[in-house]
Amino acid sequence: MTAQLLSDAEITEALDSLPEWTRAGDAITRTVQAPSFPAGIELVRRVAEAAEDANHHPDIDIRWRRVTFTLSTHSMGGLTALDVALARRIDRLADRPDRSDGPTG
Repeated sequence: MTAQLLSDAEITEALDSLPEWTRAGDAITRTVQAPSFPAGIELVRRVAEAAEDANHHPDIDIRWRRVTFTLSTHSMGGLTALDVALARRIDRLADRPDRSDGPTG
């Protein structure tokens, strides 16, 4: 996937389909409330695998059961399609905490 900066209109459109995500400057963020601390850590582990598959890595902040993911393509200085794709993958993982998301594709 080519990393080109998204326009403000493209970011707005992407966020319309990512209701749990908000824009924070040159990044998008989502906080997930896990049912337990171990469940939050398991979510982070699964997101880490997805990030490795995509070769695109979020900033992750863990506060007990609250896990915050922040996405930005640092090498481009803003948001790209890579961030939107990983946000969608994180949503699938967060919304199905007991199942694997399967291979990237």
